[in-house]
Amino acid sequence: MNTDGYPQAVYRAEQVRELDRLAIASGPSGFELMCRAGQVAFDELRRRWPDATAVDVYCGGGNNGGDGYIVAALAAQQGMSVRCLSLKHELKGEALRAAARARAAGVPIIQWSPQCALRAAVVVDALLGTGVNSELRPIYREAIEQINRRACPVLAIDLPSGLHADTGMPCGDCVLADVTVSFIGLKQGLCTGLAAEVVGDVVFDRLAVPAEVYQQVRPSARRIDGVAMLGQWGPRSASSHKGQAGHVLVVGGDYGMAGAAALASAAAARSGAGLVSCLTRPEHVAIIVSVRPEVMAHGLGPGAVLAEQLSRASVVALGPGLGQQAWGRELWQQVIAADRPLVLDADGLNLLAQQPDAVAGRSAALVLTPHPGEAARLLECSVAEVQRDRFAAVTALARRYAAVVVLKGAGTLVGDGDRMWINATGNPGMASGGMGDVLSGVIAALMAQGMSAEDACCLGVDMHGRAADRAAQRGQRGLLAGDVIHELRGVINAV
Repeated sequence: MNTDGYPQAVYRAEQVRELDRLAIASGPSGFELMCRAGQVAFDELRRRWPDATAVDVYCGGGNNGGDGYIVAALAAQQGMSVRCLSLKHELKGEALRAAARARAAGVPIIQWSPQCALRAAVVVDALLGTGVNSELRPIYREAIEQINRRACPVLAIDLPSGLHADTGMPCGDCVLADVTVSFIGLKQGLCTGLAAEVVGDVVFDRLAVPAEVYQQVRPSARRIDGVAMLGQWGPRSASSHKGQAGHVLVVGGDYGMAGAAALASAAAARSGAGLVSCLTRPEHVAIIVSVRPEVMAHGLGPGAVLAEQLSRASVVALGPGLGQQAWGRELWQQVIAADRPLVLDADGLNLLAQQPDAVAGRSAALVLTPHPGEAARLLECSVAEVQRDRFAAVTALARRYAAVVVLKGAGTLVGDGDRMWINATGNPGMASGGMGDVLSGVIAALMAQGMSAEDACCLGVDMHGRAADRAAQRGQRGLLAGDVIHELRGVINAV
């Protein structure tokens, strides 16, 4: 998904409707805004497919259909062969005016049926807007299926029909768009969940709505701007020394999982931590030192006491390769009891799901970095329930565990129970082992260098994805966690 031109603020559907209302109250009529939206969509169509001569516009009712009728009228005025395939003839308000404008421009408005001949070079999807929140009626499912069978490109107005504007999940069937043109307020559902598979490139236009309108509605979330965060962080002072850059302690690496602890340690070092230690199985010390000799690796056998190492750590990353056997459980209990700033991942999260009260009453910062499966265990629900509304899952986790939560996946979310941030970096090549271990090391290193847990999580997921995007320039398949670590140094020093 191309995110060029995205605004930082994103909204729920009800908030966008409120922005619409406030925009109309500020001056332009609803029909004027509809005309602006249709013009923006048509201009994007011409820019993307300048040689297209035939357009089919699938129109529903309401404002989304009205936008489609305006696009059709503009296309006809430019001499294109255009028709509107209508799924709803009983129109009212601005949509009725827009349909009249299309008719006046000579556009045939045809009642859609599955037998409609397929003839367009480009399809415009103006079927359903932001109000979709349940399974679609059969007629809309059939129309969407027909659109998706067509070989021609598809431009979706506001969001692909069938996509839930708040969750980013399809309500059954969903249009597969090549480009989505969104207006006034960017819908949060365009940025996470399965949206990346259906929205194509996203183009946003505020339709000249005055800035003061946006000051009246608090966004539901904000997109992370890692470049701006790095710029605000600035360079190190000329007199910096390692003691000022924090000390990350990675705890993990049971038998067969030394690599996870090694990856987290290496990522913390490459993300600027002044010192990095790793507490692992004695048999794994040589492995970790050979991979990253700058890491101070210590072997811990059964019954070992961590108090001294924990007292020196600025932040602890607990979980990479920890396992859930007696050795890992014992280390987990000691680290949790120490109440140090903590990043929990992998089996650190799985053990927390078994003892959810263990973190109650903590005073130090706590970060949880689950994938959907781990989130489901922490919330005692199914993975499907987590994915059905990722925003709600993050908020529930953050409030239940008094933590900053990073819910990984396409459109990774960061939340603290009150605020939400969305990541736009990364790629499908990151679906390989060890990526979560790297992210844990990155976040821990940023916290060790003085960032708040929220800022460290936001910048961490942005850097992690940005480094993966750099590494993926040679191809997504075969992208390894070590490739991401290799790119971290360039990303963190890019500004």
